[in-house]
Amino acid sequence: MISSSWEIVLNHTSELGEGPVWDSVSKRIIWLDIIAGEIHSYYPEEQKHTTLKTGQMIGAAVLRQSGGLMGALHHGIYEINETTGTLTLLKDPESHLPGNRFNDGKCDPQGRFWAGTMSIDESLVAGNLYRIDPDGHIEHFESNIGCSNGLAWSPDQQTMYYIDSPTRQVYAYDFEKETGHISHKRVAVTIPEGTGYPDGMTIDTEGMLWIALWDGWGIARYNPENGELLQKFDLPAARITSCAFGGDTLNDLYVTSAYTRLDAAEKEKQPLAGSLFVIKNLPVKGYDSDRFGG
Repeated sequence: MISSSWEIVLNHTSELGEGPVWDSVSKRIIWLDIIAGEIHSYYPEEQKHTTLKTGQMIGAAVLRQSGGLMGALHHGIYEINETTGTLTLLKDPESHLPGNRFNDGKCDPQGRFWAGTMSIDESLVAGNLYRIDPDGHIEHFESNIGCSNGLAWSPDQQTMYYIDSPTRQVYAYDFEKETGHISHKRVAVTIPEGTGYPDGMTIDTEGMLWIALWDGWGIARYNPENGELLQKFDLPAARITSCAFGGDTLNDLYVTSAYTRLDAAEKEKQPLAGSLFVIKNLPVKGYDSDRFGG
């Protein structure tokens, strides 16, 4: 069993914290507040916190090899200049679906940006999964998604993992790294009823998945080869949203959470809901964040 305890990274809470990304160049953790449309950065060595406001809901942000960020926002895919705060629209594949927004996304090891959508009010199963290539081409892969969420790639880059949260399942696909094509969809992990919904996730160098549990009060480590739960890490908030490895040796796990739609009594019981947590010095490590651009 892995033994570690959590810490609060800084005194700040997000209504819907999401999408942690470790930037190994500037040594910062990036995360989002989806509802507020904010991109947060925290530099642990300097204890510095910055906020970039995008002006619309933001579901995912990834680092670019050329600098700055790519973002999947309510109204499409954007290039984000962090210095000026300028957002440049690349394309909106769902301009015909104003009731949808992007919710989560990540770059594959070849520098392609995968991002999915969901119905804003969650009343429809109307989400989709897209791949955005460095040349700007956007390809559609999945339809009828309830809440598009976590993505990860196996250490040998032959498998892609993907979460549609309401199904309580993590799907695996054969992944062709040269073309970015996926096939042979199957269930890798099923989250038992009553233990939360799978949200964001990451993978460690042993090939094990770390899955955030919405309304599950923690992070679960699963073996995707057989679906076995290896360990549960409890946290002081019910709505755990995502996680990413970071730190100099990539063995600190940063974890986002949310307080959205909690009533007054629930908020009182969860004063740390919406915090960014970190579980330090794990005996396993993750991978450096893949950057957009090939």
